[in-house]
Amino acid sequence: MTTTTTEAGNMKRKFSMPTVYTILFIIIALVAALTWIMPAGKYDYLVNGTDQVIPAAEVLNYSGGERLLPIPGTYQELESSPQGIVDVLMAPIKGFHKAVDVALFVLVIGGFLAVTMRTGAMDAGVASIVRRFHGREQLMIPVLISLFALGGSTYGMAEETVAFWAVILPVMAAAGYDRMVAAGIILLGSGVGVLASTVNPFATGIASGFAGLPIGDGIGLRLIQLVILVVLASWFVMRYAARVKADHACSVLADIQFDDEFSHISEDGGEFTTRQKWTMAIFFGAFLVMIYGVIPWEDMGITAIPTLWWWFDELSTLFLTAAIVIAVINRMGEGVFIKTFLEGAKDLIGVALVVAVARGIYVVMDNGVIIDTILNWAEGVVTGLSSGVFVVVTYFVHIVLSFFIPSTSGLATVSMPLMAPLADFSGIGRDLIITAYQSASGWINIFAPTAGHLVAGLALAKIPYERFLKWVMPFVILVLVVTVILLFVGAALAA
Repeated sequence: MTTTTTEAGNMKRKFSMPTVYTILFIIIALVAALTWIMPAGKYDYLVNGTDQVIPAAEVLNYSGGERLLPIPGTYQELESSPQGIVDVLMAPIKGFHKAVDVALFVLVIGGFLAVTMRTGAMDAGVASIVRRFHGREQLMIPVLISLFALGGSTYGMAEETVAFWAVILPVMAAAGYDRMVAAGIILLGSGVGVLASTVNPFATGIASGFAGLPIGDGIGLRLIQLVILVVLASWFVMRYAARVKADHACSVLADIQFDDEFSHISEDGGEFTTRQKWTMAIFFGAFLVMIYGVIPWEDMGITAIPTLWWWFDELSTLFLTAAIVIAVINRMGEGVFIKTFLEGAKDLIGVALVVAVARGIYVVMDNGVIIDTILNWAEGVVTGLSSGVFVVVTYFVHIVLSFFIPSTSGLATVSMPLMAPLADFSGIGRDLIITAYQSASGWINIFAPTAGHLVAGLALAKIPYERFLKWVMPFVILVLVVTVILLFVGAALAA
């Protein structure tokens, strides 16, 4: 009798982390399972700007376009609406309907970037930057992080960062760093900015309106928070970047073979021609126009600057127009332009689908009528606590809510009318509740797979989500500790 032996390592399949699509589908399935366990329920809602109250039983059938505000203490259970297998499978499709503007923006950005890259202007421009920063490459990191943080803090820069990956990735590659450095600059920079929003109308502005406060209330603590977190983010990324440049084996991506489209870029690139300079002027000019177009200057009290109120439809048009202008400048033929643009859009189809699948989580919760049930639980947890404990507990409650409602404006709309009045019973200002809410929302969106801009950016850079999660977790914990301390101290000083 003969036996065949096989090494244990060959008999066991090596575990591999599922893709972000699978992770999101698992989350959708888990949320759907919650709809079978948790009771369905709704608050009575007040039609914003009126005295009209919509009873809980009628909220689901309300078809008006006005914003509805939940009324504290009015929660009541409704008939259960459990979500089944078909609902789980349909969630990404319905999520795509809700995210079609973002998905189209991603595809247009893909075409815009492909047209720009074909001109060669990006390579020549990056080579010029590397030459200028030769020996001082690390100086780029805190400067770029500060710029992204400024965008996050002032207008909630998040989805817009997807377009910047194609700018930062080649610069960091040419400087001798890995892709995780680019991820740190973009995601941590914009992330801490949104977390410490100062005048962000989509977070601070909406929340302040529902709390009955001017947008400037509490800005002092938020500015301190912003400065501290920008310094910490810069230190964290610079420390890692220095290790990687000294020894590439220290990279958390060292064992991954990238089909690196940036490996050819170096400081020995050719001359940066006038036509290429015009191309890059249009390229970066499109981003500057985007930033101007999405900032609601009037809501920030700056009446001298007209507000355009642009969003994704206008932004998609902007980058399509910029792509055409770049093609004209470089005398690109019509056939070549269309082919290049479509190839660029095709490369980002996966990114657009990630955004759609992520939106499917909220679809299941909404259809399962459990969003208000979660809010009602949160309302019960924070009632009757002392000031310092209250604001910290509120922060953690909002972390839970933020995972299910990743939209800062959406979370502010549904939670602030409930949470802000609770501060009155704890002897602290409502502005601290706003700071706790946006800190929680910003914190969870630094690393959660429900953050569409995060998974889209990582997909664009071909960085596995689990690698980013492992790399960023020490920083995430540090931010959590710093934020809790700031909130507790803020509550103690205000009491």
